[in-house]
Amino acid sequence: MASTALHTFLHGLVDYAGLFPPAQLPMNKAVAEFARLKKSSHAAGVARFIVPLSRLGEWSEAAAPHLLNGCVPDNEPAPAPWGLSVLLDGPLDDGLMQIERFNHEHQAGDGHTHKHAHTALIDTIEVKIQTPEIIDVAQEKLPEDLFPFFECPHDADFRSFATALAGTGFGAKLRTGGVTPDLFPSSERVADFLQTFNAADVPIKCTAGLHHPVRSLQPLTYKPDSPSHVMHGFLNVFFAAAFVRAANADRETVLKILNETAANAFKFEEGSIGWRDLRLTTHQLEEVREDFAICFGSCSYDEPIADMKKLGYLA
Repeated sequence: MASTALHTFLHGLVDYAGLFPPAQLPMNKAVAEFARLKKSSHAAGVARFIVPLSRLGEWSEAAAPHLLNGCVPDNEPAPAPWGLSVLLDGPLDDGLMQIERFNHEHQAGDGHTHKHAHTALIDTIEVKIQTPEIIDVAQEKLPEDLFPFFECPHDADFRSFATALAGTGFGAKLRTGGVTPDLFPSSERVADFLQTFNAADVPIKCTAGLHHPVRSLQPLTYKPDSPSHVMHGFLNVFFAAAFVRAANADRETVLKILNETAANAFKFEEGSIGWRDLRLTTHQLEEVREDFAICFGSCSYDEPIADMKKLGYLA
């Protein structure tokens, strides 16, 4: 039976990014896959659907039958809304207007959706930036009910971005991989990211390249002739984040966790998690997941779950 610590670790861990490489599914198939995942036995691990701003209309059309299929009798509580995270691929002002309109059109009781059907809510926005200046602009314009993650270049000086984000309540995002080797930051860079934004008390998100639990050599795409590259494991990254946040782990320890390749070095026990001889309580882990290491984006959810089963973490 899975431990409480494992449930705490997995809860809301993955934002589903099926539209993006290497999966790169068509919209209708990605939405259908999200609907399936939300009904699966490990649905608690799936947080939001990631969609570019420019494709919101396409998303609504593809999702309409799935949302209506979520109807329940009037005497039962309405199902929770589907959460969305929007990638800003246009001007901020236009994007905020589109998001406001989308949320109004997809709320319960609006005349378009049965009040006891699934609804949809954009509560997160992701913005790729090259310099910190846009953060000040966004702070003046973003509504309180829309949480932003700002994607920092992995070769940037994280300190300037952390300074700009400190005290705003906004989050930082790091791209941890992709379909080419150059998109994978080194372990040293990931450690810099974790330690810098922890010191500034800024929540973090990672995206891409974290399909597998433990650091290992993996194919970059799903093609039979795909080249391979060493990928960061999501256990490595999130355990490192947890020990940075809750135990003020030093750089040497952080790098050892990030570079760990032995799956049995990571422990989920009743009441705690552990890496080798180090331990954190489930309560500490819960605080880390709520306040600091929020989630990661992945074009697959089945793959991480299958690997967790293969390694014996899940039945």
